[in-house]
Amino acid sequence: MSDGVAEAGGAPAFRVWAVPGLPEVQRGDDLAKLIAAAEPGLADGDVVLVTSKIVSKAEGRIVAADSREEAIDAETVRVVARRGTLRIVENRQGLVMAAAGVDASNTPAGTVLLLPEDPDASARAIRDGLRDALGVEVGVLVTDTFGRPWRNGLTDVAIGAAGVRVLDDLRGGTDAYGNPLSATVVATADELAAAGDLVKGKAAGLPVAVVRGLAQAVSSDQDGGARELVRSAADDMFRLGTSEAVREAVTQRRTVREFTDEPVDPGAVRRAVAAAVTAPAPHHTTPWRFVLLESESSRVRLLDAMREQWIADLRRDGKSEESIAKRVRRGDVLRKAPYLVVPCLVMDGSHTYGHARRDAAEREMFVVATGAGIQNFLVALAGERLGSAWISSTMFCREVVREVLGLPDDWDPMGAVAVGHAAAAPKSRPAREASDFIEVR
Repeated sequence: MSDGVAEAGGAPAFRVWAVPGLPEVQRGDDLAKLIAAAEPGLADGDVVLVTSKIVSKAEGRIVAADSREEAIDAETVRVVARRGTLRIVENRQGLVMAAAGVDASNTPAGTVLLLPEDPDASARAIRDGLRDALGVEVGVLVTDTFGRPWRNGLTDVAIGAAGVRVLDDLRGGTDAYGNPLSATVVATADELAAAGDLVKGKAAGLPVAVVRGLAQAVSSDQDGGARELVRSAADDMFRLGTSEAVREAVTQRRTVREFTDEPVDPGAVRRAVAAAVTAPAPHHTTPWRFVLLESESSRVRLLDAMREQWIADLRRDGKSEESIAKRVRRGDVLRKAPYLVVPCLVMDGSHTYGHARRDAAEREMFVVATGAGIQNFLVALAGERLGSAWISSTMFCREVVREVLGLPDDWDPMGAVAVGHAAAAPKSRPAREASDFIEVR
């Protein structure tokens, strides 16, 4: 016997059971007293699993709502993915889940049930209450039902925790064969929550379960709670659904003028070029070429030559030396970037009509197609978490650019793109109302 749990052949084992006899929970009820009154037979080292629905009811998280959708809107911080009426969102508690955790079942008509406002605080209150009532040191998890990416079916996970080591970090250890463990962090709290769900059930009216035999998961130390289970934005490779990721990349793209010294992954730039060349183009042509300046020497050689040309042009325009110096400093964005790309337009496959108006329109079609490719490129860079700035300067000295880079005479540089990791978060910009740019006929 170990912690009251039988072991087979000396192997560790645990027991999990649901707690019967709890009444219908009402606003203001003390959940710890209700659980203690149900005589669950708790012992030190047990883990108590409490369904979030009864926590919400006790905390008065039942609110009037004309529709569930309105309540979801109010609880949503960020839409992760949407398909029809189904929404996966990040809610006010920082959890990413369907419908922000808003529940319209088992509540009076015209009301919905919201998740506990602070599930970790709820878990701490229940744990403290059980210690006061029964004199036991237990761990407490507040659980809720989640769907999971790539997997069918639902499971319970921990959304609040107190006195439980929610993560078991095995990194730095070795496996049975002596191989180093470099990425293994076990979500112990979620595994406990799922075990409890097997005995609580979804419709059995058993909102509390107990796990015994895993005292190593219980901690008397102050812990970070279940928030430690939520992956940070920086580490989340799947932060958005497909269409939402595209929209976010478009709306979050900014012109970045200050970059860090962190090198740019050439593979990321090539993936952005692959996105660029899916843009529409006239006559089934491919009018895009992207010159990647990956060496510092190539960037310096080009930018020095362009600066000389620019200064000569400004002097010819009659600008003062002071004015020229200021303009040159403002144009140093490209020089500060660790990576440059020069997109070019080629007119291969274009038609010649022998008529000035039609020939001009033909070129405009190719220019528009090239712009579409550059926009794809900038958005794809944003999707790669790279900052960029499209600067038009190469268009004013195309001969210089072609000569320095050894480009064919029929390649027209269409600006240059500075690429790198942004030195600071982009500044917010005023929202643009789509209606301001729409005319309907």
